[in-house]
Amino acid sequence: MSTARCGAASVPRMRFIRFLPAIIASAFFLSTPNSPAAGVHWIAGAAKVDITPDYPVRLSGYGSRKTEFDGIEQHIFAKALALRASDGPLAIVITVDNCGVPGHVRDEVARRLKAKAGVPDERVALCSSHTHCAPMLGGVLSTLFGADIPEDHQAHIARYTRETTDRFEQVALAAIAAAKPCDIAWANGEVGFAMNRRFPTPTGYANKPYPGGPTDHALPVLRVTSADGRVVAVLTGYACHCTTTSFNRIHGDWAGCAQEKIEQAFPGAIALTVLGCAGDQNPYPRGTYELANQHGEALATEVERVVKGTMQPLAPALACNMKHFTLPFDTLPTREEFEKRVADKGANAYHAKKQLERLDRGEKLMTELPYSVQTWSFGNDLAMVFLPGEVVVDYSLRLKRECIGAKLWVNAYSNDVPCYVPSRRVWEEGGYEAGGAMLYYDRPTRLAPQVEELIIGAVRDILPAHFQRSAK
Repeated sequence: MSTARCGAASVPRMRFIRFLPAIIASAFFLSTPNSPAAGVHWIAGAAKVDITPDYPVRLSGYGSRKTEFDGIEQHIFAKALALRASDGPLAIVITVDNCGVPGHVRDEVARRLKAKAGVPDERVALCSSHTHCAPMLGGVLSTLFGADIPEDHQAHIARYTRETTDRFEQVALAAIAAAKPCDIAWANGEVGFAMNRRFPTPTGYANKPYPGGPTDHALPVLRVTSADGRVVAVLTGYACHCTTTSFNRIHGDWAGCAQEKIEQAFPGAIALTVLGCAGDQNPYPRGTYELANQHGEALATEVERVVKGTMQPLAPALACNMKHFTLPFDTLPTREEFEKRVADKGANAYHAKKQLERLDRGEKLMTELPYSVQTWSFGNDLAMVFLPGEVVVDYSLRLKRECIGAKLWVNAYSNDVPCYVPSRRVWEEGGYEAGGAMLYYDRPTRLAPQVEELIIGAVRDILPAHFQRSAK
């Protein structure tokens, strides 16, 4: 039995922990949501729920793991932060320790929140930490394992997907119920354990540390405090894969460790983590629980410094926009090309087999990928961008160049994780992030070269003009 990290209790092998029936909420006191205290114009609340399963489930993220998980190294959570500016509509950000939440789950949660709490669709953001040591959810990385998933494993995945969907709804409603008058502020910190992983070689790009590659070490921090100055919620973002560890045990990786340490530093607070454009960024060094703890501690230490320092107060104004569109795929392989891949029995064979099965059923292969961009603008002080998928770092760097970078917070792995999203540079260079990973996401081929322009253009279409520096 290994020793638990980040302060989590060690759990014996195959001893599964039940979902906690109680949701922990961070509430404000002395006022009601409809009666702001003097000088306080934000209404906010936070909540969290343990989503560690009490039954075996296959983990996602690494195709080499073909069994259900061996045990629990650290508990994992779904958390929610509900925000409302003065008398405006609610907005909810939900964060989860998971490799990827599919769009159909996010949309179901948004539908329920609109029906039960009147939250508009564009005001619901659901963000995955992308830890590779969390249970698989149905609809993400469905061809990851290069073989059909056994029926009993699939049943557990389906059950976990249903239960986790319910808990997203529950934790969001709990955050709404906990909402009270507050102050909100933000600032940028910096942490350095992320590094570009696309190392150029004479034969292509290897997955190894590349100090010369682009990266984004910004650590945006949003602080929510009660009228008496208590820190009750901290939202942070960082552009780095949650892949310090690869064991077949449940663990939140560096994000889970950071959240634990932030909550220890601010007793009673709820810490939430979103991921930036981390598609080509890995944590280094990596490979052990100790290193995940090291990275989490580095991030938490910087967060504590930022939270206790001077932060920019956010005026009570929140405008939310969302745009739905499609991203084209590149030229699709022919049936003959798929048949050849099956006959060759290589790494592409299972993926090709699944595409042929669709054609044999009379179905058409996807030629476009449904996509969306979302922006939350806090007056003139801060704009958040939410992008679906494993978006490479070029996107955040470009958006910060073309917009007012000091006021921009770019998130990926948001609202859906349908595949990798390469920039034009990465697309031209080729490699795993450019298209190779489509084998695991069950997409027919790589995306088309113009997707970067389509995404950047869509963001700028809905981002308020006062955050934009240059002409479209």
